[in-house]
Amino acid sequence: MSHGAGLVRTTCSSGSALGPGAGAAQPSASPLEGLLDPSYPRTHAALLKVAQMVTLLIAFICVRSSLWTDYSAYSYFEVVTICDLIMILAFYLVHLFRFYRMLTCISWPLSIFGFMATFLCMASIWLSYKISCVSQSTDAAV
Repeated sequence: MSHGAGLVRTTCSSGSALGPGAGAAQPSASPLEGLLDPSYPRTHAALLKVAQMVTLLIAFICVRSSLWTDYSAYSYFEVVTICDLIMILAFYLVHLFRFYRMLTCISWPLSIFGFMATFLCMASIWLSYKISCVSQSTDAAV
């Protein structure tokens, strides 16, 4: 049994549900239509990103305005909070302006694993720093 030529979709973010060019016959369609996703800021994913950004900003401000007792620990916390804030803001903007449609070279589902690996690396660094600080403080007390 032979099937006719069909459309093969290579990415999950290409085109609309009706197919590419389905709205091309509409004269009122502007070139920038569809750039901004007005419903995205009300989704759970967007609200979670906003909550994360606000929490990271508050954490950065609290550390920045506190008296430092250990410069390296506080500066490490500042770097981590700002880097995470910038990363979450970038993904918020990617989804808000639908840039994921233009950035088809990035596998968006696989990028989640990259963030999990980053988190695990940060946890490893924190645990090794914590262990080295504990061993140094016990050596100094003896």
